[in-house]
Amino acid sequence: MPLHTLTLGLTGGIGAAILWLVCGVLVMLFPSMLLSLCNDMLPGQQRGPDWHLTLVGAINGLLYWMIIAAITGWLLAAVYKRLLA
Repeated sequence: MPLHTLTLGLTGGIGAAILWLVCGVLVMLFPSMLLSLCNDMLPGQQRGPDWHLTLVGAINGLLYWMIIAAITGWLLAAVYKRLLA
């Protein structure tokens, strides 16, 4: 079965978009719990008492991560196909 680089890239972008939307909804529903969780997972501490998630920030993050994931998936598939050749 051939590996399609564009399809893999788009799949990665769509997957990242779904994860971003789920995380954004969770942050909107449970901001203090997720802030505490992130402080436990990250080496630094978040500043301020709460998250400040705006619609514009959420959309920008969604687009950025979707693009980054799509490019990464495409790049991985391209390198994989090149190594097989």
